[in-house]
Amino acid sequence: MLGEQLAIRGDTAVTVSLAGRTASPLAQAVPVRSGGFGGTAGLVQYLRDQEIHALIDATHPYAATMSAHAQSAAAQTHTPLLSLRRPPWRAVAGDRWTEVHDAEEAARTLGASPRRVFLAVGRQELAPFAAAPHHRYLIRSVDPVDPPLEVPHARYIIERGPFDEDRERELLREHEIDIIVAKNSGSPATYGKITAARTLGLPVILLRRPPPLEGPTVTTVGEAMSWLDHVLKAPNDRGV
Repeated sequence: MLGEQLAIRGDTAVTVSLAGRTASPLAQAVPVRSGGFGGTAGLVQYLRDQEIHALIDATHPYAATMSAHAQSAAAQTHTPLLSLRRPPWRAVAGDRWTEVHDAEEAARTLGASPRRVFLAVGRQELAPFAAAPHHRYLIRSVDPVDPPLEVPHARYIIERGPFDEDRERELLREHEIDIIVAKNSGSPATYGKITAARTLGLPVILLRRPPPLEGPTVTTVGEAMSWLDHVLKAPNDRGV
């Protein structure tokens, strides 16, 4: 993890900022702040007040607003900014993928005939599926969905990954799932549902990632550390 690698450095004072949307986030090896900054202006003020010398945007690849705020604030404060993004999953033989732009298109793509749908898109993307109430939904999230999705048939699973293929295949069979709707997070911790769908011959609707922002981007923590070495050339403690 990024936080673990930053924690062992002796040339940085590190803070991990979390959006605060998860009730019990994973523990970090460095100090953590939680909650929004108040838009771009708030982040600009934070970067100046804390004398931040480098900013690494390692948020979820679908958190486009947060990344846009980081890019704008970094530009205004002349703070070096790096985007750390896992590469997306790529379809292989046996995958039956339909890629869509957003949750609204995914809900429409499910079609008019009732289906048993495994929704693994996160709580923020659920609302559009209320427009397709004729399906039966199995919804998995880290925290409870409150308020529940306004459909007559929905079951909820509160779980945190990783999820391996065997477990996912068992889940899909148990609930007689016809189709999966998911984000292409690129995470190995959640790839199990994709391999399980391939094994079972199930179709998958994948929400496309938002377009990447301009600026340097890496796909591994090691590359991020190399970038930081280049940015933080002085041996003095600096904020990240």
